[in-house]
Amino acid sequence: MLIGKIIGKVVCTAKEPKLEGTKLLIVQPLDLKYKPIGNPIVCLDSVQAGYKEIVLIVQGSSARLVTYQGNNPVDAAIIGIIDSINLDKEV
Repeated sequence: MLIGKIIGKVVCTAKEPKLEGTKLLIVQPLDLKYKPIGNPIVCLDSVQAGYKEIVLIVQGSSARLVTYQGNNPVDAAIIGIIDSINLDKEV
């Protein structure tokens, strides 16, 4: 799992039928101190996250099973909106 910050969205006029009605967001992965790491990734949004929210991301086979349909053609999916991260008494 990764954490990340939503930095944009992808608008598609035509999509794979299994993705109809879903939202695709661009997420910048973050380290545990909210510093950007790596390249942004496109994620399927399963929790109705919004712009600039900090989210929890799964990739690979876990991402494919996120929606009720399962077996979606996606590599990454947002599965949670993060309220806080606690590390050794740090927030």
